[in-house]
Amino acid sequence: MEAYCVKCKAKREMKNATETTMGKGGKERRAMKGVCGVCGTGMFKILPKKG
Repeated sequence: MEAYCVKCKAKREMKNATETTMGKGGKERRAMKGVCGVCGTGMFKILPKKG
């Protein structure tokens, strides 16, 4: 999974990516959470809605 790294200021490959949900009350959104493969900074990418 590729996401934007704010420390590197570039799109990088996300390592240890896991799918998670954010929000509650019927308004959950899917997202991917991982770390930058270059600098190790935490990364987060909101995924598109299903359906």
